[in-house]
Amino acid sequence: MSPKTTKKSATVKAIVASPAVVDDLKVILAETVQLYILTYNVHWNVTGPLFQPVHLLTETQYTEIALAVDEVAERIRTLGQKAPAGFKVYQKLGSIADGDENASAEDMVKSLVAAHAHLAARIRPVIGKAAEVHDEVTAGLLTDRLQAHEKAGWMLGAMLA
Repeated sequence: MSPKTTKKSATVKAIVASPAVVDDLKVILAETVQLYILTYNVHWNVTGPLFQPVHLLTETQYTEIALAVDEVAERIRTLGQKAPAGFKVYQKLGSIADGDENASAEDMVKSLVAAHAHLAARIRPVIGKAAEVHDEVTAGLLTDRLQAHEKAGWMLGAMLA
């Protein structure tokens, strides 16, 4: 290397995160964990004629949701914050209710449809916030999550039609 040549840094430029977007991501993380638990509740406790299709669909969904939890948590870490973890903090941040293990299959499915709709509504405005601050990665991640929740809600709702 000649004296006039400088070595380029191998580090990635630090990301300047929007505090509002990170706070929203923490709520989305908490509610995604709550949805994960609700989905398991339905998977384990559903009975009746809908057992087989609901059991199989929720298995696919909780597997996908587990990956989403990790992606959202890692995005929070990438943006320089600690990812919240723990039932108390998730109860404080999130608002998806626990499931009723004694509910009918139809009511269990309705609770999942409502939870997916809730998360979709929570995510939609945060995509715009992230885009406004040029955080395309977060906007992209949340767009993927929005698509997943809309599709999951549609698939579950179709069982009730």
